[in-house]
Amino acid sequence: MIKNLFKFQLFVLLLVPIVLILLPATYFDSGQSICLSVIIFDKNCYACGLTRAIQHLIHLDFKTALEFNKLSFIVFPLLVISYVQTFKKIIKKIKNNS
Repeated sequence: MIKNLFKFQLFVLLLVPIVLILLPATYFDSGQSICLSVIIFDKNCYACGLTRAIQHLIHLDFKTALEFNKLSFIVFPLLVISYVQTFKKIIKKIKNNS
């Protein structure tokens, strides 16, 4: 049972980047902001545009990513490192429960 849960986590972990790559780079560009800073105070916070910027980084559109949020060039590598570490932990748990 536990092993199946880890396999499901691994499946989801593999599925997320595939879906993000298949989505167009402009998928998150339009629509209403859900940032509380924008909704309540009508001011952008440091994280505003980060999702859109990272989606553009995934598609190697560096110029647009820079326009949305400069911090994406720091956050994206950290997300990739965290993703790889989580992936390794799940693989290790699956092997230990074999």
